[in-house]
Amino acid sequence: MHSTPATTHRSRRAVGLTLALISAVSFGGSGTAAKPLIEAGLSPLHVVWLRATGAAVILLPLAWRHRRIVRDRPVLLLGFGLLGVAGVQACYFAAISRIPVGVALLIEYLGPPLLLGYVRFVQRRPVTRGAAIGAGVAVTGLAFVVQVWNGLGFDALGVLFALGAACCQVGYFVLADAGGRGEKPADPLGVAAYGLLIGSLALTAVTRPWEADWSRLGGQVTMAGHHVPALLPAAWMILVATVLAYLTGVVSVRHLSPPVAGVVANIEAVVATVTAWFLLDEHLGTAQLIGGLLVLLGAFAAQAGRAPGEPEAAPTALTEPAGPAAEHPPASAGLRG
Repeated sequence: MHSTPATTHRSRRAVGLTLALISAVSFGGSGTAAKPLIEAGLSPLHVVWLRATGAAVILLPLAWRHRRIVRDRPVLLLGFGLLGVAGVQACYFAAISRIPVGVALLIEYLGPPLLLGYVRFVQRRPVTRGAAIGAGVAVTGLAFVVQVWNGLGFDALGVLFALGAACCQVGYFVLADAGGRGEKPADPLGVAAYGLLIGSLALTAVTRPWEADWSRLGGQVTMAGHHVPALLPAAWMILVATVLAYLTGVVSVRHLSPPVAGVVANIEAVVATVTAWFLLDEHLGTAQLIGGLLVLLGAFAAQAGRAPGEPEAAPTALTEPAGPAAEHPPASAGLRG
């Protein structure tokens, strides 16, 4: 039985959507894992450095296996590491140091609409009507999830940093997609491995990890009312919220379009809020439940349609931190970081 192009497209789209959901769920748990470490005495930036560097070390064998792409696509790897790994995290933390967490998170999640604009007006590629509608619905839902009205304030530099995080988020999806194009497509696994390696080196220069008290990782932290070894959430943050999240995320963009993958990534904020509810006892309000439903509806609308004449994704081998609150979004709910 021979497969038709339409069947192949549907199959690849299903794989891409599955990977995008796995990535969103994995990224969404990063804050729940990071918050107990921060409460134990590590600074947020040192936790971010631990996350990126730990993942980079684990992926060193993968980076060695795909070392050829360093010669073939050096600009792509540098851009992905600086924007998709280091940039979004550094900009986000700079933003929340000046403006409320909910406001910073909402501005960061303007990335999907910005991505739609970039694809449509800069790349001059068609976008689905569903992706455009889904982005609007998802951003509206995010406003409810982060309860932005609880902390409205304006700081020009803080807003600028948050917009920087949103732009870096756009770079993550655009560069993940660009890796599959050109005469020498870059394996997405290699892109993720080198992106984390480059990102961790950049973060080292910013965070000065030698000043941290890493002995705290040998102690206990509290999760879901229980004392657990600090190494447990650290391992979860590195292995699941970073290694698995980046690998599946980069690959999903190759199977979907960047705009669709970007809107589906909004689910991360919902996952972050729900996991914080169960593991950190940060209860959800009615507005957050409504917002979460809107985000899910937006993600569904984004992936349900395809613009006429839109090219299929190229075949392939194969969205931080946020801030704490019981009625605000959980710590480290931000995308890709």
